[in-house]
Amino acid sequence: MDHFLPLFAILGALLLGAISPGPSFVFVVRTAVAQSRTEGLAAALGMGVGAMVYGALAVLGLRTLMQDGGLLFTALKVAGGLYLVYLAWKIWSHAADPITVEAGAAPAANPQKAFTFGLLTQLSNPKIVAVFGAVFAALLPANPEPWLYWALPPLIFLQETLWYSIVAIAFSATKPRAIYLSAKLWVDRAAAAFIGILGVRLIIEAR
Repeated sequence: MDHFLPLFAILGALLLGAISPGPSFVFVVRTAVAQSRTEGLAAALGMGVGAMVYGALAVLGLRTLMQDGGLLFTALKVAGGLYLVYLAWKIWSHAADPITVEAGAAPAANPQKAFTFGLLTQLSNPKIVAVFGAVFAALLPANPEPWLYWALPPLIFLQETLWYSIVAIAFSATKPRAIYLSAKLWVDRAAAAFIGILGVRLIIEAR
């Protein structure tokens, strides 16, 4: 069971990062509201593919750094920890801000375009780059089981696609959208607290 703890920890931390509203979240919301549920789901699939790409890069890059990086790997941990603390502060301070959605705000006009724009939005999202690097640096063991390298990218794809699909379905319906928005303050603050703790832990471990 202990072998699975890093897997659950990494997936849990990445899920909290995804739940916290950012460019990817807002894009899926606007696509689902302004276009259609189908296009929102296509955008969610694009988010999942983009996250899988970053997951694979994080696994490969950190494996190399852990073996050969030395000081560079330590610097990455400190930088990642500082960013997570900053991100936690930003999320906490803006937890009460409403999510505004304007009709016609999404650029997608069909599922294929929604997928493409979703993928590009995810790949160009600076938040996911920093979060993935910091989370993997903090929670990936120094000598992980070989299967972990192969399991993480597809599981990240499934998790991100499922989460953003839930977002697309929820925000294309009135009642689920209202329920989420009413709980947004506490969802954001819980995510901010966890991310902040993870950042502090990363800095301490680097020292």
